[in-house]
Amino acid sequence: MKIISWNVAGLRACLNKGLDRFIAEEKADIYCFQESKVTEEQNPFHPLGYKEYLYPAVKKGYSGTLIYTKIEPISVKFGIGDEEYDNEGRTITLEFEKFYLVNCYVPNVKRKLERMDSRMRFEDLIREYLVNLSKKKNIIYCGDLNVAHEEIDIKNPKTNHFSAGFTDQERNKMTQLLSAGFIDTYRYYNPKTVKYTWWSYMHQARMKDIGWRIDYFIVNKEFIDSITNTKIYSEVLGSDHCPIGIEVK
Repeated sequence: MKIISWNVAGLRACLNKGLDRFIAEEKADIYCFQESKVTEEQNPFHPLGYKEYLYPAVKKGYSGTLIYTKIEPISVKFGIGDEEYDNEGRTITLEFEKFYLVNCYVPNVKRKLERMDSRMRFEDLIREYLVNLSKKKNIIYCGDLNVAHEEIDIKNPKTNHFSAGFTDQERNKMTQLLSAGFIDTYRYYNPKTVKYTWWSYMHQARMKDIGWRIDYFIVNKEFIDSITNTKIYSEVLGSDHCPIGIEVK
């Protein structure tokens, strides 16, 4: 089974840049998108053979998550039961026979870190949510998690130490999540590989590969041997993020 995650930075904009071709070429079983920025009425994309689960934000043109899956889930849950984040359409959970799949778009703390307190609260809530789910079944947690965890995950760690996405607070929350029984699949299988998943639109950052790895597939420790391949599609354009993928045995 192949699963792909991608912050598309607006589904309609990404479609204009080749998203449909990427889906047709990869033929993944499940696509998890973040920052879809569409309502049901606005969504022009309905790929043949896939069921769709869209969770738009209340505010139009903002945030939102979306899953296309060839495999019908046992159950579907939108949100994590908190009004602030659920109004922004940040999480969709699909239950399958062997695992839960949680597609998530973690809140950005913003340039001046004004949303830090809210982000910390979200991190605690999502960690508790994942831990509770993992008591029932295996977990695949994916999406734009808006943090470069280690120095290897960012081009310029020293000059970005206090930047949104690389603050000690955000990195510590990722450490807490992994310490609660979870594994960063890409780093597990590629301990020394330097690859990024997001690049600023400024200063030709992508062309120069001045990037950050802030998109992840995370699984509970007991499930790691079922992950047979991890991939970062750094050559795929269409967003300021690139897609990432895993194969599940």
